[in-house]
Amino acid sequence: MARPARFTARRQARATKGGPNPIDTHVGARVRLRRTLLGLSQERLGKAVGLTFQQIQKYERGVNRIGASRLYGLSQVLGVPVSYFFEDMPAAVSESRGPVPRPSQAAAANYDADPMSHRETMELIKAYFRIEDPRTRRKLLELLRTFGSDG
Repeated sequence: MARPARFTARRQARATKGGPNPIDTHVGARVRLRRTLLGLSQERLGKAVGLTFQQIQKYERGVNRIGASRLYGLSQVLGVPVSYFFEDMPAAVSESRGPVPRPSQAAAANYDADPMSHRETMELIKAYFRIEDPRTRRKLLELLRTFGSDG
């Protein structure tokens, strides 16, 4: 069944205005972060909330907005309060007044450069927290800080 022209025009208008809304992108990134930390696949999360993995992908990229009831359901499955999805929001997004600013190409590049958006980071975090001895974890953190320092 073909979509009415008004839906197609709306989707095209949104795509040409600079991409996903920054808040939707942030909330989606938080869904991905929590899902990855729990070791859930997009498919398993989708099944738990009655969606396809493709829909979860769209939510995580911020392409599709997550409605209030869906966000609540995700919070229940992921074991976090709804407020979790809005934590650590960049000031430029959270302090905006009026229309929400659209991300520039530079902002999109910054998102891609964000280490928290990389699978390697998620794997490192999970491995770190599998270390049961707190003293060993602290030593590893100190070692990593040494490797990462400029001096």
